[in-house]
Amino acid sequence: MLTGRYDNSVVKETLLDPAARQERGDVTGPLNYLLVGSDQRAAAGPEADQRSDTIMIAHLPAGLDRAYLISVPRDLLVEIPPAPASGYPGGPDKINSAFQYGGGGQGGTRLLSATLTRLTGIRFDGAALVNFAGFQRAIDLLGGVRMCVDTPVRSIHTKTVFNPGCHQMDGAQALDYARQRYDLPNGDFDRQRHQQQLLRAMMDKVTTTDMLRNPLRLDQVIRAVGSSFTVDTNGVPLEEMIFAMRRIRSDAVRGIQLPSRSEMIDEVSYVLLEEPANTLFDSMRNTDLDSWARDNPKWVNRL
Repeated sequence: MLTGRYDNSVVKETLLDPAARQERGDVTGPLNYLLVGSDQRAAAGPEADQRSDTIMIAHLPAGLDRAYLISVPRDLLVEIPPAPASGYPGGPDKINSAFQYGGGGQGGTRLLSATLTRLTGIRFDGAALVNFAGFQRAIDLLGGVRMCVDTPVRSIHTKTVFNPGCHQMDGAQALDYARQRYDLPNGDFDRQRHQQQLLRAMMDKVTTTDMLRNPLRLDQVIRAVGSSFTVDTNGVPLEEMIFAMRRIRSDAVRGIQLPSRSEMIDEVSYVLLEEPANTLFDSMRNTDLDSWARDNPKWVNRL
């Protein structure tokens, strides 16, 4: 079965800190998964600049027929727990620093998960560490994705100008666009929304084309995605997770911006939580995120 081959194609590691792990081994909703994106998978030591580029929590309500993507700002000021293995004593810093202080890779994701649990009170049902190089190849094997640009933006990496309108993008273009945060009206908050859009666009391509009926092409995509993922399934076989989430369609994916604001502290730019964040975390723990989204439309992203 393809699901079995996929299970064998991904790297499995312990990505969740014990304090951040949900103590159950099933796929009965609601579920919360930690998604971390980085350019490097392997640890290169705490002195290397390995800050996580993307941090998301995927929340699946009880019916497992829809999903919320909650983006965590990379500059969010948090209290990071100590990391004895790397010698980091703990303290206040930007949340994406937790990945670096944990040594990147497996250790970095564990420290990041512990930081998020301390902040939110949420324990995770699993985690995935994504390497962007493999992700780019997966988008190309999908035949590219359709991304809608709402404001002109020039890439700081390639100098490409992304003009307003809906465009078909290959893997390099889509990832380049989704990682821009400069010269955008809302800076990093727009970048978070664009990354949510990219995940939805990939889901849309899989579910609206003949991909599921083309075993050879599907197998290529599965292997490309698998090569870019390190996962912690919390003891659940990966094929069971895939089967349990089979009813989620791209139009049932919604994006959430973590209620927060930017602020300069000692000439350093940070992001600070705003009051609705506490009720968001409560809703995620108490399985009522649908109601929170209806009551807080300001923080729901249009994907």
